[in-house]
Amino acid sequence: MDRTTPMITKGFTPENGAKVFAIMKTAAVLAAAALAAAGCSSANSAANSAANSQATAPAGTQSAAQADVADVTLHIGDQAGTGAQALLTAAGLIGKLPFKADWSDFTSGPPMLQAMAGGSVDVGGVGNAPPVFAAAGGDQLAIVGALQANPDGSALLVPKGSGIHDVQQLKGKRIAVAQGSSADYHLLTVLTKAGISVHDVTLVYLQPAAGLAALSSGHVDAWDIWSPFIEEGETLDGATAIVTGQGYGSPYSFTVASRAALADPAKAAAIRDYLALIAQAHRWANNHLSAWAAVWAKASGLPLAVMTKAAADDSSVATPITPAVIASEQQVANAFTASGLIPVHVNFSQFVDTAFNATAGPAA
Repeated sequence: MDRTTPMITKGFTPENGAKVFAIMKTAAVLAAAALAAAGCSSANSAANSAANSQATAPAGTQSAAQADVADVTLHIGDQAGTGAQALLTAAGLIGKLPFKADWSDFTSGPPMLQAMAGGSVDVGGVGNAPPVFAAAGGDQLAIVGALQANPDGSALLVPKGSGIHDVQQLKGKRIAVAQGSSADYHLLTVLTKAGISVHDVTLVYLQPAAGLAALSSGHVDAWDIWSPFIEEGETLDGATAIVTGQGYGSPYSFTVASRAALADPAKAAAIRDYLALIAQAHRWANNHLSAWAAVWAKASGLPLAVMTKAAADDSSVATPITPAVIASEQQVANAFTASGLIPVHVNFSQFVDTAFNATAGPAA
């Protein structure tokens, strides 16, 4: 795949090329994220008015500021669990972006939003927890798009041959999870419903590739993660899910934009066009799972068998940011505060921009 900003180094071993690909990818993108996250973008009071000024354009149509958009370079954060660039490519929409796209790959949502705070990313897709942690840190950003996700795209895995068969057995165990990620919230809800405090377990904060390595080698007893890493662990390492997202976590993931980008009318228009095409691409993928899996496998470096299952488990539908969606995200924030994992209260309604809701388009 032709990437505007190549950030992945491919490699393999005879035993498992895909796993080494993922580990090397982690090292490269973490280094890039660390450089990008040197500072925090300042607030801009014109952000909401700039976004709202573009609110009348219907989804799927050309932006009113099309001439300006053609000269825009939108810096887009991407990750293996989101696959926005691969998704647009598979759906035949990558060439329809009416602006210049500068793609950067990240291992998870938190380092992407760190880069956004540093000013090197304008917009990107993340899970439910990263916006909450960014908001708690005072980052100047807003969720501008939402996806309702398949609950099978989240899971708590135990390694092959594990004696752990239910959540109650996790007390006193070591559990790997990416800090501040959607998996972090999924795990928190799993433990809370079982009456287990985060202080009753040892949380080992690891990015996805390192989490799989820790699970496979026995350095942790369980690993909370999302697709396609769930399917990688199950298919290639024989891991087992003791719970999925059914009844746990949050059903939403988000597209987040920096306030600085939203304050720029041309970038706000480009973000509108991007959201509309992403929504269209998800509708296509949900109806063409095999074709989507083939492209996603090539982009991720994981086997087709893994990605075929991941494509089905990770299906998502664009949805407007309604009061119910905002309330759900407030629950995420409140849960992290109650557990002590976030030291402050977050009023999440201050980190939402609903001016782009029309881009969600018709229901799938």
